[in-house]
Amino acid sequence: MTKTLTVNGMKCPKCEARVQKAVLAIDGVTDAKADHKACTVTINASDTVSDETLRKAITDAGYTCA
Repeated sequence: MTKTLTVNGMKCPKCEARVQKAVLAIDGVTDAKADHKACTVTINASDTVSDETLRKAITDAGYTCA
C-alpha cells in the first residue's frame, strides 16, 4: 500500500531525513519520501502497518501529523 500523510513542522532537508528515518524504522515499511516544501511524506508499506503506528513515529520524531 502507498499512503501520503501531511506532516507539519518540517522546514528543511534535515527534517525530511528525520521523518524518513523514523518511518523507515517501522517493520513493514519499505520506502518513505518526505517533502518539506509540500509538508508530506509518502510511504510504501505492508497492509499490516497502521496509520496510528505511522503517525506515532512521526510525532515521536518531533513533528505533527494531520
